[in-house]
Amino acid sequence: MWAKLDLPGLSISRGSAKGEFRGRAVKVLDLLHYAAEQGSTDALAKLGEVSMFPPSSIPMNLTRAFNAYEAHASAAGSPTSQSMLGFFYATGYAGVVEVDQAKALLHYTFAALGGDQTAEMALGYRHWAGIGVPEDCMTALGWYESAAERAMAQFLSGPPGGRTLLLYPTRLSDLAGGVYGPGSSVASTGWNANRAAIRAGQARAAGETWQDILEFYQYHTDQGELEYTLRLGRIYYHGTLYTPAAGASAGGDAVGAVLQDYRRARQYFLRIARHMWPKDNLVAPLLGKRELDERSSVLVAQACGYLGRIFLRGEGVKADAKYAKMWFERGADYGERECHNGLGVIYKEGLLGSKDDTKAISYFAGASGADLAEAQVQLGRYHLLNGDTVSATQFFDIALRHGSPFEAYYYLAHIHANTARTVATGTTSSGSCAVALSWFKIVAERGAWKNDWMGEAEKRWNTGHDQDKKVAMLYWAIAAESGHEIAQNNIAYLLDKGESVLLGEDYGMTSDSARSALLYWTRSAAQNNIDALVKVGDYHYNGLGIADALAPERLEKAAGYYQSAVESQLSALAMWNLGWMYENGLGIPQDFHLAKRYYDLAMETNPAGYLPVTLSLIKLYARSIWYTVSGGTNHGLSLWDLRDAVDDHWYLGKSKDDAKKGRRNSLDGSIGEPIGEDAVQWARDRRDRDDQGDLGPEDYLFSGDGEDTESVEFVETLLLLVLCGLLAWLIYVRTQWVTRRAEEERRRRGAAGQADGQAPNAAGGRGEPPAAGIRDIMARFL
Repeated sequence: MWAKLDLPGLSISRGSAKGEFRGRAVKVLDLLHYAAEQGSTDALAKLGEVSMFPPSSIPMNLTRAFNAYEAHASAAGSPTSQSMLGFFYATGYAGVVEVDQAKALLHYTFAALGGDQTAEMALGYRHWAGIGVPEDCMTALGWYESAAERAMAQFLSGPPGGRTLLLYPTRLSDLAGGVYGPGSSVASTGWNANRAAIRAGQARAAGETWQDILEFYQYHTDQGELEYTLRLGRIYYHGTLYTPAAGASAGGDAVGAVLQDYRRARQYFLRIARHMWPKDNLVAPLLGKRELDERSSVLVAQACGYLGRIFLRGEGVKADAKYAKMWFERGADYGERECHNGLGVIYKEGLLGSKDDTKAISYFAGASGADLAEAQVQLGRYHLLNGDTVSATQFFDIALRHGSPFEAYYYLAHIHANTARTVATGTTSSGSCAVALSWFKIVAERGAWKNDWMGEAEKRWNTGHDQDKKVAMLYWAIAAESGHEIAQNNIAYLLDKGESVLLGEDYGMTSDSARSALLYWTRSAAQNNIDALVKVGDYHYNGLGIADALAPERLEKAAGYYQSAVESQLSALAMWNLGWMYENGLGIPQDFHLAKRYYDLAMETNPAGYLPVTLSLIKLYARSIWYTVSGGTNHGLSLWDLRDAVDDHWYLGKSKDDAKKGRRNSLDGSIGEPIGEDAVQWARDRRDRDDQGDLGPEDYLFSGDGEDTESVEFVETLLLLVLCGLLAWLIYVRTQWVTRRAEEERRRRGAAGQADGQAPNAAGGRGEPPAAGIRDIMARFL
């Protein structure tokens, strides 16, 4: 029988209310110990859980958690406990055990064979990335496919239309404008600037709180404004301020999470619908309608779509297909796409009698024509079941373009997986394998309802308590081992900022936090995070987290990582870094022409970086000219190149014009990933429109392009001219100083030569050209 564990640090006085609460926690642990000693395997599992992911009243004890999971796995063969043991051996977390990838692989395999979805994802990721095993796409595909099958089974076990998707998790770096801050990070430039996490970070920096936004909406709702009422209902229905644009089933972003309340949402939707439909009528739903203006009719139709969905799925009310059909028919009368889709689901599932595929397809086609991704998935599935893979693939592809976050990925992944397994001329299709694997991975991560590591981590982190932050880091570490790129990025970002101190002695993944950060930056970069890729280059450039911090090879590797980031054509910072390395010949041969090329690319990629890039180009030309004058062997840049560069890249106010153009392009929702509706930005725009320019002092923060652009342009130009003048003056002073030094040296050597009876060298020295001295001086100067 399992020996009783010690409970260090839990002998708390029960004299106060807080002490009494903790005393009860101690009693819970004692009871779990006692039950475990009596042979209860469930008590072992619960003891491991409360020790590893404790509430605030119980201190975290990972050693006790490991022992409990080890005993539970031995006694009951639990897949969950096996998965936790695999995590401990894979990471050596908290120094509980030494890292042992062989044991980690063994425990993960037992857990996966027992049906643990987290272990299946971990094995899939390890075989894909080659962690402790050889890289093998087909083996990784098998594990991810199994995990995705479990996710889809959980999805279909929900109400008609599937379970509500989990909120999309947040990168902590996005709240700060990206790893390198706003404007410098790929995460906050171009179309990325419109993502929910970036906007949420800007709103928080401006001092806005979600409660303020909700009160603002509630105030206008109380004034009878239907637009605010509809949006408030959407917020409470989805549980986030950043609601999806792809349809009611598409989930939302966790960064704007609020308490989900279906009953409250139904009240708001019903308040809107009653303007047109004062009474319910199950027999003749379209009778008794009041006439409204066109805009109000559209809002009522959207509210009907949500009411029908609520009754169809039984969200906050008892499921009732008759009421759902009534509201769907009322909305469909105005062409509302969600209502057409809802009617299609009712006839497809036969919720009011026998199934009618003909009617269902007709309604799905209507919703699909209005670009509803959910309906396009339904049509794709219909064709797939009837053996028409070509038509099914077309519908699934269209659904992806319209923002389908789950089902379309699943079915397309199956199609590509079948292609990958088809043997053609003795080989398999590696391209199809990679596509299928990545899409099964998306499904498995979005469908982790049983073990929502990412969601739990975000909830714990947002409380702000030290222990909750420790638990959040543990959740992210588990998710990172399962291949979640966002979790890997969050851990790397916190380690990079030096916030691992929040974890105290409980964090001991490695003895060197820089080495751990580099590991997670590298894993994040391998999953197409460009900012993480640039970070990996930075770590090698600065010798952080690598075995030999002074090895010259590190600069070559840094240049290679920057080059990989440049090839994405997204990171202006990587382009600038590579230009700097070419200018200075660090890790790569010095080449002023290539340096100029990458500086130019940086400006073209991100016009907001006009000023620093322009200063870098001025310095580059000055350095190139002196390099040529001082006898450099490589060809430097000429003044004609400088003239062309100025003509191509600069005019008064160009940086501001380019920045505005880039901002306008970033607002195009058709570029990149679909952008969800932003309740915060919508409220700002609506307030500005209602105020009609009558701004108070607090509103200037959100005035956007209303700032004095001419003053900004003048300051930029003046600063540039001053810096150019200063540089010219320094060059002149240095030139005069070098000339005087050379003349003095020539005279001194001439005098010394005459004293020795020797003729001075015609070049002013004794066999050594003066250009070498000038080159040394300029090297020190530049």
